[in-house]
Amino acid sequence: MEEKYFRNKIVWFTFFFSILVIWVHSYNAVLFLGKTGLGYRIDWLERFWGNTVAQISVPGFFLISSYLFFRGFTLKQIWVKWNSRIRSILVPYIIWNSLYYLGYAIGSRVPFISTVIGKGIIPLHVKEAVQAVLFYTYNYVFWYLHQLILLVFLAPVIYVAMRKKIAGRLILAGILGCIYLGGALPFLNLDALFYYSFGAYAALHGKEIAENSFSRRGIAAGAVLFLAASLVVIIDIPGNVKGEIAASTVCFRLLMPVSLWLMVPGRYLKEAGNWMKQNFFLYATHFSVVRLINKTGALLLPPVPSISLGLYIIMPVFCILFSCAVGSFLRKYLPQVWFLLNGGR
Repeated sequence: MEEKYFRNKIVWFTFFFSILVIWVHSYNAVLFLGKTGLGYRIDWLERFWGNTVAQISVPGFFLISSYLFFRGFTLKQIWVKWNSRIRSILVPYIIWNSLYYLGYAIGSRVPFISTVIGKGIIPLHVKEAVQAVLFYTYNYVFWYLHQLILLVFLAPVIYVAMRKKIAGRLILAGILGCIYLGGALPFLNLDALFYYSFGAYAALHGKEIAENSFSRRGIAAGAVLFLAASLVVIIDIPGNVKGEIAASTVCFRLLMPVSLWLMVPGRYLKEAGNWMKQNFFLYATHFSVVRLINKTGALLLPPVPSISLGLYIIMPVFCILFSCAVGSFLRKYLPQVWFLLNGGR
């Protein structure tokens, strides 16, 4: 794939995954309708879409992040790569977690806003601040960035594990087997390690397939994987999961974004608009927008199913409009602040 097609396809897919992430966090049926039969039926619809379909978004992000990290990678580049990710991941991780903590702490002391937040008075002291910054206490969606930081730190180990084809396949199978058996690692999620390692393997050994702008074989292979992913989630193979994510779910969440990538020919995608290119900022801000709209709506709007479901469906529109408006203001008037908040993107 020519570089421009590849980069444009990356933007399209990260934007698509960003929209799916918004739906993952937009459940509102029980909030609007209470613990009623109708509320639970609407909630089932929202969670089927959010918990089953839209959950392919985070594995998609892991795959893209890993592929870009290991694309043309050698161990000599590790310090350059780490330095780049400090700016693009670690710095905004610290800044956004700090902002969310301060926002929640201040908002919990303001009438009406404290009701919307619903967490009581949030303490303002050093221990709470450190906990919030390091472990995303008030910015739950940044669990992904926390995992990504750990995976980037482990990049040399992952590279050594994936650089040989046969050994890489065996290690991937071993990680999946550990997931099936209910294994766990301290701090690091095994499924995150599996997705990231798969992305590294694809970057090291599958560039010709992954970056082909149009291939009938690739489209056919993507269609087969799409069907396989659908069967996996339908069959739902049980395992000794011990409360962790099931191996069948991991396979579905891996195969679905991979199949979509193969089926979409990059050559025929329109050039992504600028409003589609600030996906990190959209990811960082969407949770607060979702919570504000849903909780305020539940307090002020009538408990009508169409309102609840309608808000859920169009929630990405509100988040994108907010992100574009604030992002445009910051780029124009506070470019240095934008640079820090958006990780230099």
